[in-house]
Amino acid sequence: MNVTVFGATGAIGQLVVADLLASGHAVTAYARNAGKIPASWPDAVRVIVGEITNAAAIDTAVAGADAVIAALGPSMDKKATGLPLVEGTKLIIEAMQRRGVKRFIGNGTPSVIDKRDKPTLQQKFVGFMGRTMLPRAYQELLGMSDLIVNSGINWTIVRFIAPKDGPAKGVKRHGFFGTDKIGMAVTRADIAAFTAAQLTDIRYRNAAPAISN
Repeated sequence: MNVTVFGATGAIGQLVVADLLASGHAVTAYARNAGKIPASWPDAVRVIVGEITNAAAIDTAVAGADAVIAALGPSMDKKATGLPLVEGTKLIIEAMQRRGVKRFIGNGTPSVIDKRDKPTLQQKFVGFMGRTMLPRAYQELLGMSDLIVNSGINWTIVRFIAPKDGPAKGVKRHGFFGTDKIGMAVTRADIAAFTAAQLTDIRYRNAAPAISN
């Protein structure tokens, strides 16, 4: 497939790009900072540089895609202002609708509620910490997810709690809170692999599975 990746130079985004290339997909990488583009990327990777609020650049990146993956996460800087990722997600969805791209895969946290979830202390605690400690980032995550869920496109949001560096261990647990037993930690390598796998895995279409090692 032709896949456009937003947040492509981030910790998870770079791993997503690597997984897609290893699986034989063609990749368009959208990056905010050209200086963060890995030297290891082959020339075959189509790179678009632009802010997440640049409508024209986003439209160019989405053109010709079969699917979009957004490995975007809000800034944890308490001095950050505004909701740029909400605006950016709106522009991505509008570009997808304009270009006829039907498949969106993104990342999120348990603060995002799936209708299949049953309330658990684990999920409530994560939501409480987000609202209390990082309210701007919390609102950004919810705003992005609301736009995606109500967009009318075919979507999946991969949720996780405590991402860690290190080699892939395999996603041992996945599903929904209160129904499936979901742990806390998961490696970024496994987040990326599970995210990329949603291109062809139909189990979680229009759903927000939670994952852990």
